[in-house]
Amino acid sequence: MNEKIKKILVPFILMIICEIVLSSKAFLDLGLYCPHIGLFFVFGLLLGPYGALGGVLGHIVTSFMDGCTPIEIVFSSIYSFGVSYLAYKLWYSDFRNQKIVKPKLDSIYHLTIFLSIIILCGFIFSVVHETLYSFNFFTTELEEYTTIAFFLNFINIAFITGIISIWLSKKIDFIVTPKTTNKHVNKKLYRILFYSLLIVTAIALISRILNAGKEILLGETILIGILLFGYLTKPFVHKIESSDKDSIIEDIIQKFLMIILGICFLGMVISHFTYHLIDIDANLTIYVMGGLILTDIIIIFSFIPGMIILRYTEKKVIEPISSFSEIEKFIKENEKIESEGLVKLYSNYLNEKNEIGTLAKSYTDLINHNNNYIENIREIEGEKERIKAELDIASKIQDANLPHDAINNENYYITGYSHPAKEVGGDFFDYYELDDDNLAIVIGDVSDKGVPAALLAMITQVMIKQILNHERDPSKVLYLINNQLYENNHEAMFVSLWLGIYNKNTKKLIFSNAGHTLPLIKEDGQFKYLNINPGIILAILEDFEYETEEITLSNELILYTDGITDATNDNDECYGEDRLLEFFKKFKSDNDPIIPLLNDIDDFIGKQEQFDDMTLINLKIK
Repeated sequence: MNEKIKKILVPFILMIICEIVLSSKAFLDLGLYCPHIGLFFVFGLLLGPYGALGGVLGHIVTSFMDGCTPIEIVFSSIYSFGVSYLAYKLWYSDFRNQKIVKPKLDSIYHLTIFLSIIILCGFIFSVVHETLYSFNFFTTELEEYTTIAFFLNFINIAFITGIISIWLSKKIDFIVTPKTTNKHVNKKLYRILFYSLLIVTAIALISRILNAGKEILLGETILIGILLFGYLTKPFVHKIESSDKDSIIEDIIQKFLMIILGICFLGMVISHFTYHLIDIDANLTIYVMGGLILTDIIIIFSFIPGMIILRYTEKKVIEPISSFSEIEKFIKENEKIESEGLVKLYSNYLNEKNEIGTLAKSYTDLINHNNNYIENIREIEGEKERIKAELDIASKIQDANLPHDAINNENYYITGYSHPAKEVGGDFFDYYELDDDNLAIVIGDVSDKGVPAALLAMITQVMIKQILNHERDPSKVLYLINNQLYENNHEAMFVSLWLGIYNKNTKKLIFSNAGHTLPLIKEDGQFKYLNINPGIILAILEDFEYETEEITLSNELILYTDGITDATNDNDECYGEDRLLEFFKKFKSDNDPIIPLLNDIDDFIGKQEQFDDMTLINLKIK
């Protein structure tokens, strides 16, 4: 079924049901006093022209059933539609430059607008219908005070059913919102029409009280209709904003209105049971009006103080909290909070000597501290970038001091590999030909990692080259280096170092060790660890005498740092010397073993990060 037809059909059916039920004896034949007229307000407010039309059509059907004349039905329907549609127009009007949303009772402002529209529409509706009755358009003869009865019926039913319907619309979205236009609107003209409508309606009420002539009453009624439908031509120009976010005040107002509705029903029950205590022949208008007045007195004495307290709570508590929540849209990851507007907003509450003042001060301090923190972080990030750039340069310098190309000649093949755990590291290696016959081989490991270790490693490398220019005994070279490093070792750092010189003619390898890991050699087709004097690490003990040892190297030599054997997996197991030896025993290829070894280590440690520098030298004798 078409959605527009549904929105007409629902109020049409509800209006007929209400008219039939309220006209029954069970409800004291109150249909004459039209309690259901308040539904016109609800239909118009929530469903706009479709709801107003549906309600009027239902009213027409029930009027025919009650035997009303066509002229009664026409006049009643025209003004009923106008008042119903007026509720829709007024809700979506701009009163205080507040954002316009679907009918909601989420603030004192919206609750006030809701009540004001009920009172205005009820006032216009009751005056017009009383005037039409007094003009004898209607065959039904009414009693005194019908204007008040109409008015009280309208606002009571509109208030109760309006609240319930708005709550229901949060569960089932059936509200019709108007389509806006970009046309220019003469706001002054429509303001004049609106105020004129209220003034003429008030004059009509006074004329009715003063029993003015029928011509005057007719003219006033027609003028009310002209002003009413003239105002209804006002186009909708304001954007309808979404307001799905729940608020604290909305929850408070909902609980408050639930209590008020309970009081309303209590008043109705009291009114109903008092009917049996009065003379059955008493004036029904006086009885009905008395019940309505009793209900409204109860509401007024509870509602007005409640509204005042709610407004105070909203102004003193909810609005500040809502202001504080504005910070959400200004918070962006790794960015400063745009504090100027927020701090100015929070400063309005800084002088409050209560929790709100404390909260405002805390928010202001939080913003300032956060922005200072972000500023400091940016400075630190800038410093980190500078340090990173310097480390990149240091890494390139350190890398430049290491040999990149293998030496491959008719006598031997030697290559090496080094990878620091950080940008720069303390591991180093070197190999180069001292002369036509001798090859220098160096591998070392400085304690610690990073820049300090890299600096000491480079210093040690330079010292080795300088000393080897005039001294070829490895133990004496280590002796001299040890004393020089020890002399200014205020940081208590140390170096493990293995230094060897290989003679290609004699195939003799002389070497000296300063606390470095044991090398692997290949003899008779099998790898084994070379049993040598371990010595002690450099820079710890002055004047230590290192030992020069000599072997004949006929096959292969593997030198490495402890970063290889200390590589750890997720189970805190080290790669270890046994696994290293096993790898070389199984490695039968004549190719370079360095890359396969590194792959084996990677498989072993899995996702664990490299925590120590890794360095290898592989020397093969041909």
